Amino acid sequence: MTNLAQDISKIIKGGVAEDNETLTNFSHDASLFEVKPQIVVFPKDEEDVEALVSYVGKNKKNNPELSLTGRSAGTDMSGGAIGDSIVVSFTKYFNKTPTVSGNIATCQSGVYYRDFEAETLKHGLIFPSYPASRELCAMGGIFNNNSGGEKSLQYGKTEKYVKRVRAVLSDGKAYDMKALDEGQLRAKIKKSDFEGKIYKKIFELVDSNYDILQKAKPEVSKNSAGYYLWNVYDKESKIFDITKLFVGAQGTLGLFLEGDLELVPVHKHREMLIIFLHDLSHLGQIINEVLELKPESFESYDDNTLKLALRYFPEFAKQLGPLGMIEAGLAFFPAFFDLFTGRNLPKLVLQVDFTSDDASEVEGKVRKLREKLKPLHPETQVAEDSAEKRYWLVRRESFNLLRKKIRDKHTAPFIDDFDIKPEYISEVIPKITDILKKHPEFIFTVAGHVGDGNFHIIPLVDITNPKVRELIPQIADEVYDIIIKYKGSITAEHNDGLIRTPYLKEMFGEKIVKLFEETKQIFDPQDIFNPHKKVGGSMDYAMKHVRVSW
Repeated sequence: MTNLAQDISKIIKGGVAEDNETLTNFSHDASLFEVKPQIVVFPKDEEDVEALVSYVGKNKKNNPELSLTGRSAGTDMSGGAIGDSIVVSFTKYFNKTPTVSGNIATCQSGVYYRDFEAETLKHGLIFPSYPASRELCAMGGIFNNNSGGEKSLQYGKTEKYVKRVRAVLSDGKAYDMKALDEGQLRAKIKKSDFEGKIYKKIFELVDSNYDILQKAKPEVSKNSAGYYLWNVYDKESKIFDITKLFVGAQGTLGLFLEGDLELVPVHKHREMLIIFLHDLSHLGQIINEVLELKPESFESYDDNTLKLALRYFPEFAKQLGPLGMIEAGLAFFPAFFDLFTGRNLPKLVLQVDFTSDDASEVEGKVRKLREKLKPLHPETQVAEDSAEKRYWLVRRESFNLLRKKIRDKHTAPFIDDFDIKPEYISEVIPKITDILKKHPEFIFTVAGHVGDGNFHIIPLVDITNPKVRELIPQIADEVYDIIIKYKGSITAEHNDGLIRTPYLKEMFGEKIVKLFEETKQIFDPQDIFNPHKKVGGSMDYAMKHVRVSW
């Protein structure tokens, strides 16, 4: 056992692992990176986490490479859940059954979302901002990435629902964070301890830079880039809410333990309209018509997504089990028929989901949308009950398929999560896909939350090909230049991590990035928490840690 592992095992009740299999498993998340930790720690309770942070704080000066990277399910696609020192894994012990009181759920960081939702549904409630990885991800990642997904169009992202965050900060103590009124904020600032200093310094930073921060706020509906300093203080209501800063910080400001989330009622009735587009000439107009009717979700996937799912159908179906294979076969049957009879697959499939407690309202919206779209002549189909589930299967599971190895191809999520205003979609998507089409080494798919202008472009590549590795930063430069030109966000849901932190200066400008650096310094003066993300990252470091095998 190494000295580090021995030291940690003496101060915590939980487990410490440094065997090669564990270190290899924790070297990866769902990104294209590989960073091997020295040890993996499984803290048993809050005291263990406090002891860990205190240990690193005390020993950082003599061992500058010491750091802590919090990790829940490890489904992060940006490299945010991997680190080269101590990885702190929460799923083993921080997984108590969530409690629901009224419309508020309290959950720990290691609870899987699927288990969290099973509990909230017992109360007829749901957390609406779950991501596409809902069957795989855990609540720690949802808080730390400010997750969003298919329902974000109507309900917004995680930050909107967080009422309390409990985390261990860099002084080695656990604190509760929640919204404060003017009097409560004054009381916090008067405190002479570490917490008081944080509130005082963050308030001064936000207040003195208020106008430039408001201008820096991305003009799109979804953003996970940078620290959300523009959301912390509302000058009109005098509400100061530091959770707005902690949510989405990707574990760089402290180690998240548990939090309170507001839930919403599950609607009784739903109906989906599927729109098949064989050309995109009317896409902008169709988007406007759909959004006027306020759907709960408005999703899309392209013909490449469908072709890949068909091409690798055995691998796809194998993941779903016997019943899932049958459902998948039924879902894909029309596409198989089109493919084998020579019909062109639609260039884009749009899913418009309406929900309500009033069945007639749902039916009326679907009927009205079909009427409004008639002059544009798209092919449409109403999906009800099990048919709706099949279309969601194509949307969700094809995306999950692409996250895994498919024969000699691997997912390379590096331009996977940009957001633009919906009115720019028909201009921006062809510009970006044209960049990728120039490079035959990249097979790619386009899917996303079209109502938000949030798209996931997932290339499939041979990651061992040196040409591919050389092209990744070049393509990223070109794509993010376009996104920034259209005043979009380089990441709507998946966060900065190793891959996008180097582009924050291009997106926000040098002055705002310096405020990000000041924020990190206020919370984490020794750079204990999750280094190389949000601040201090470089493309050189990222590319040195691209996986060499799968």
